[in-house]
Parts: sequence; structure tokens; C-alpha cells
Amino acid sequence: MYTLFHNSSLRALLSLQGPPLLISFVVASLFFKGWGFALECMAFLALWFVLDAAFTGVRSAWMKRVGSTPPARP
Repeated sequence: MYTLFHNSSLRALLSLQGPPLLISFVVASLFFKGWGFALECMAFLALWFVLDAAFTGVRSAWMKRVGSTPPARP
């Protein structure tokens, strides 16, 4: 966690990790109740990992698609 904060700017962290973190937090708050702290924490972290992987995959596919389109002719 220290390395994540130390090697990235606040803007990059908020734009890259913000959406999956926020969605994971809301889902964990609504649905992960009564399991005990350790299980709820593990479920939250696992959900954050999965959502971050999905967001990263979608983002990289989007960037490849946008980057591979030829420039428009005037």
C-alpha cells in the first residue's frame, strides 16, 4: 500500500483506483454484513481486486481501440 501511494500521484490514484474502490466499498457496506470483520475485509479486498482487474481490462481495450483508429483526413 505504501508503494502504491509513494509511486503514484494523487490524481492518478483517484482516476485509476477511485471507481473500483468506491463501488467495492458501497457493495461491501450493503451486502457483506454479519460475516465477522476478517471475512468482510477479505471479501471487500477480493471485490476491489476483481473490479480493478475488470476496469483495467476495459480501459486497455478502449485505449487500444482509440489508438488504432486512423486519423481523419481533412
